[in-house]
Amino acid sequence: MVQARRFTIKGRVQGVWFRDSTRKQAASLGLTGHARNLPNGDVEVLAYGEAAALTELGAWLQTGPPMAEVREVIEDTVEWRDVAAFSVV
Repeated sequence: MVQARRFTIKGRVQGVWFRDSTRKQAASLGLTGHARNLPNGDVEVLAYGEAAALTELGAWLQTGPPMAEVREVIEDTVEWRDVAAFSVV
């Protein structure tokens, strides 16, 4: 079943290759969507795809890439959009 989720990642997540690492992880899971920096220092990830792949991405986001220091991940269900790929915005 396809789903859509928004993850807000808090901590030291900007300037540590978080968005590009997320893009690679999401692409390897067959997900589409985007990752973007937010003005408050958080990273937002919108992801679309199979529920199991979204769960796996959510687990990966709890740690992120090696230089990141994830303090919290907030997950919300959002409305599905047909997106062709996963990009860094």
